[in-house]
Amino acid sequence: MTPLSRRAVGRATLARQFLLRRVRRPVAEVVTHLAGLQAQTTHSWYVGLQNRVDGLVPDEAGALLARGELVRGTLMRGTLHLVTPEDFARLRPTVQPVITRNLAHSAHGRATRGLDAEEIADAGRALLREGPLTPGELGARLAERWPGVPGGDLSHVVRALVPLVQIPPRGVWGASGPPAFAPADTWTGRAMTDAPDPDALFLRYLAAFGPATVRDVQAWSGLTRLREVAERLRDRLIALRGEDGTELLDLPDAPRPDPDTPAPVRFLYDFDNLLRGHADRSRVVSAEDLGRLATRNGMPPATVLVDGTVRASWRAVRTRNTAAVEVVPFAPLSPVQADEVVAEGLELLGFLEPERGGHEVRFAAPA
Repeated sequence: MTPLSRRAVGRATLARQFLLRRVRRPVAEVVTHLAGLQAQTTHSWYVGLQNRVDGLVPDEAGALLARGELVRGTLMRGTLHLVTPEDFARLRPTVQPVITRNLAHSAHGRATRGLDAEEIADAGRALLREGPLTPGELGARLAERWPGVPGGDLSHVVRALVPLVQIPPRGVWGASGPPAFAPADTWTGRAMTDAPDPDALFLRYLAAFGPATVRDVQAWSGLTRLREVAERLRDRLIALRGEDGTELLDLPDAPRPDPDTPAPVRFLYDFDNLLRGHADRSRVVSAEDLGRLATRNGMPPATVLVDGTVRASWRAVRTRNTAAVEVVPFAPLSPVQADEVVAEGLELLGFLEPERGGHEVRFAAPA
């Protein structure tokens, strides 16, 4: 078996993430294919859609959230994801053990140790069925029943154990509002599926992120002991080899483009799927550059893909009447690459700031 180079593996993942070519497909269909977009922040994930959907209009994407055709809720790795209601109902039962484990190991779990967590969850669910509440409002109501326990800790127990979605207007393009939660089933009218389905999750992952190792699937989902799932699915998969000899599992008919396929410049948002989907991220970022992305506050910088790998960070700089993208290359770019970064940066500004003039892409040295 001829090993796949890192470049070949990277091109395969870029193709499945719709980062080799934007697609003209409905936003909900794209989000479904991707098994969700991480949506930890309120609006930066719109850039993730802009990178992947040709002609995306942000107001139209935001309207899907306002109408409940997309939702934001806690899923893989215990982080907020943008998904369809159907996928939230399918995925949440499968990743619930991750969220429960995170709670047990958190300060919130320690603060409520000795209490009946299911009783807290049931009380919170009943309160939220009366109407959406912010975490502070929910915590205050729960503290009436459990005096002496911080409301924030009680609220977190409910948010971990009850499938909730964060409701609009928060997250809607051009809108703002405090985080407020509602039970997913009452908000969407769709009940959670009856049982976890790790097999389906494994296959969905490969369609969006493969080829990959079992460790990669575990890193993306937060689940453990997925080797037995891989073995159960082996007759539906193919086994490939990376250039280091590691076994990579994949779907037989998934795209694996030629490694020399051109990869356009893309401005990734801070929590883009591409940099959250693998235990070994060397297919898209070098070990040295990965170290540049580590931050003390857990908020990674937005990054720039050049020829399929992370080569720079970026940020938007706004004044009252102008908008610019400031790019910090990690190493010198060729003149052609710099021109491509400028062209894509101007397109990004047209998406982010159509009402402001003076669009500019400028390069800065690392701090």
